[in-house]
Amino acid sequence: MLYDTYDETTLKKLQKIELDILKEFDEICDKFNLEYFLCGGSAIGAVRHQGIIPWDDDIDVGMNRKDYDKFLEIARQNYSDKYTVVNNETNEMFPLMNTRWGLNGTTFKTKDLKDVPGEFGVFLDIFCFDNIPNDEAKMKKQGTAAWFYGKLLVLSGVPSPVLYISGWKKSIVLFVSRCAHTAFKIFKLSPRFFYKKAKKYAVQYQNEDTDRMAYMFDPERFTSIVYKKDIYPTKKMKFESFEARVPQKIESYLTQRYGDYMTLPPEDKRHNHPPFQLNLGE
Repeated sequence: MLYDTYDETTLKKLQKIELDILKEFDEICDKFNLEYFLCGGSAIGAVRHQGIIPWDDDIDVGMNRKDYDKFLEIARQNYSDKYTVVNNETNEMFPLMNTRWGLNGTTFKTKDLKDVPGEFGVFLDIFCFDNIPNDEAKMKKQGTAAWFYGKLLVLSGVPSPVLYISGWKKSIVLFVSRCAHTAFKIFKLSPRFFYKKAKKYAVQYQNEDTDRMAYMFDPERFTSIVYKKDIYPTKKMKFESFEARVPQKIESYLTQRYGDYMTLPPEDKRHNHPPFQLNLGE
């Protein structure tokens, strides 16, 4: 069974709203000459399903730091009447390193963020890919430090994170997580403190010309490293009712990231994002 379930009608409505958000995001990026690419499960969906993975409940896009920062500025200045930018820089209690671009008038608060204050609409997940050095030792030093502080960021804001494990391992991880969360509260170490630490390492090589870039805050280290030549120039690929941007060598990207991405995973591995609050608006 799925990690969490929706009734089919609700899931389809949610996916339709998310697709509409992606379409508008795509139009904005075209208008302002910004590059993005479907990443993660959304990139799998583009190749394997020509759209959203049937059980998925979000859409993931990646951007390099320059385009990411520029988009966030444009979104806040020109589109705040319709969308809200949610990240740690707009909400100091937000415990993640990515941005959720949420549709005003809707609510989609995932269970992992149920105790985090703020407004959370149905969203597009935007992940920032930062430069990493060509030298492997330097890359591992940067990536480990960024990842470490990213995990502390999560624990500072979320006492019981959603885990895709079970049994005694899950019990131990949750116990340690709650202890860490309590300690951070006692010593007044806020999510903003860890966010700044993580970002410091993430942008360490932003002014250098490197062959690769990475999103450094996956559950495991070094899983979202990409060669820029495999991403750019991006290309258009059918995604439901329109064409979205994907990596130039999307098959190489997916093989490196997932291995055999064309085979459907077993049902107990079909994860999505459990909703704590869900209101699809009008």
